[in-house]
Amino acid sequence: MSRQLHDFPGGLHLPGHKALSTGQPIARAPLPKRLLIPLQQHIGSPAKPLVAVGDKVLTGQMLARPEGYVSAPVHASSSGTVVAIEEHPVPHPSGLSAPCFVIETDGEDRWVERECHPDYTNLEPSELRNIIRDAGIVGLGGAGFPAFIKLNPGARTEIDTLILNGAECEPYISCDDMLMREHPDQVILGARIMRHALHARQCLIGIEDNKPEAIAAVRAALQHLDEKGIEVVVVPTRYPTGGEKQLIRVLTGKEVPSQGLPIDIGIVCHNVATAASIYRAVELGEPLISRIVTVTGHAAARPQNLHVRIGTPIRDVVKAAGGSTNTPHELIMGGPMMGFALESESLPTTKTANCLLLATEEDIPPSGAVNPCIRCGECAQVCPALLLPQQLYWHARAKDFDKAQDYSLFDCIECGCCAYVCPSNLPLVQYYRFAKTEIWAQEREKRAADKARERHEFRQFRIEREKAEKAARHKAKAKAVKKDSSAEDKKAAIQAAMERAKAKREAAEVKPKNTENLTEAQRKQIEEAEARRAGNTDGPDEAASEDKK
Repeated sequence: MSRQLHDFPGGLHLPGHKALSTGQPIARAPLPKRLLIPLQQHIGSPAKPLVAVGDKVLTGQMLARPEGYVSAPVHASSSGTVVAIEEHPVPHPSGLSAPCFVIETDGEDRWVERECHPDYTNLEPSELRNIIRDAGIVGLGGAGFPAFIKLNPGARTEIDTLILNGAECEPYISCDDMLMREHPDQVILGARIMRHALHARQCLIGIEDNKPEAIAAVRAALQHLDEKGIEVVVVPTRYPTGGEKQLIRVLTGKEVPSQGLPIDIGIVCHNVATAASIYRAVELGEPLISRIVTVTGHAAARPQNLHVRIGTPIRDVVKAAGGSTNTPHELIMGGPMMGFALESESLPTTKTANCLLLATEEDIPPSGAVNPCIRCGECAQVCPALLLPQQLYWHARAKDFDKAQDYSLFDCIECGCCAYVCPSNLPLVQYYRFAKTEIWAQEREKRAADKARERHEFRQFRIEREKAEKAARHKAKAKAVKKDSSAEDKKAAIQAAMERAKAKREAAEVKPKNTENLTEAQRKQIEEAEARRAGNTDGPDEAASEDKK
């Protein structure tokens, strides 16, 4: 019973040119004398170096560890000596440089000790994800997103379907096709591991119908391995069926929400080459140090697919495919729709380098002069994301980035369909990429400013708090001093009163002068006064009677 397929809007039927590079089996490119291994070959933060200049390294040895959650390590593609860690131009549309390890290979290709996990079903999904992360596996379909993250659905998310993308819809590129033809078992065994990590109910491998050999090989391997939970689904050839959201719609009929992720609808999508790399990492203990690269185009002397070590200079890769003809050509990394031109053949091969296109005018005809937009609407007709490319173009050109986001700029997959059909030859995708880059830069600046403001506000809060605490301490101390001062004053007043009383008593005890030659009556008065002072309560009569006695 065949599976019901669905459709997606827009898209193009393009000449494939796949046969150029599929006429001979995958060959192994020679080991280069020097490797250039960038520290960042993935979406996210660059890895942090673990080795220094002068260190001897082995094949598969980790050179740099992940820095942050969205990051991936890089490994030595062969044994040798680290002769430099320096800035070097890397394959990127910007043409900018980035830190790279420079390794002089020793030709021995001696491996680091490998840890294999053929019994991975006994491991917890979290342990499995850590193995995959430590192996440096990223999406090999071109995006370079760390694979372990997409294998972590979270405790509250159930995954119904794992999709392996074998559509490979862009013209000229055939590395996935040849992988499925020659190593279908690796793809299926990798899918098993991914299903175990996700607890996915089923796995669908989507392959375009222009790859009959790959379809037959994967189906034969499924039968040989007696795999029941994985199904090959043949999909119509149309660009960009290999887009993640487009392939999900074709296979399941489900729509990934705007600004959402496939995991939001219980689906995880990976590339077939990523699955094969996960198999080699888990069961063979082999980190991601190589990949299959298509060398093609009408300027290539011997178009074919090569198994290439990561960090091999592009010049050596092209040479391994027979070099180029004398025909003037442009060197493009990727395909003619989503690839970008390279300035030099000295750039290194990276994890996301799936194709080197030596393109002549036969491969990519000159686009002609750029003219004003005539508002024909052809771009909207072919957009697979149901966007309005014309409006996005106007707002991106005017640097009105808020408006561009109102028109769902970030739902654009940069497939290039709009630019392909534009009669005015407008470089539409370049405008969209520019707008996205500017928005990301503004977001980074905003986050940096927010952090700076938070730090400033906390510093002001801390200063005010310390001032308040200091003022409270001074107030408490002054109050204590005032209290102590009042007690001393009271004590001093009491002491002074006591001294005055004492002085008064002493003054009262002074004997009167001129007491000689007193009459009897005068002496009697004096005696009565002294008796009163002494507390003698006897009246004068008693005193007189005593005198008489």
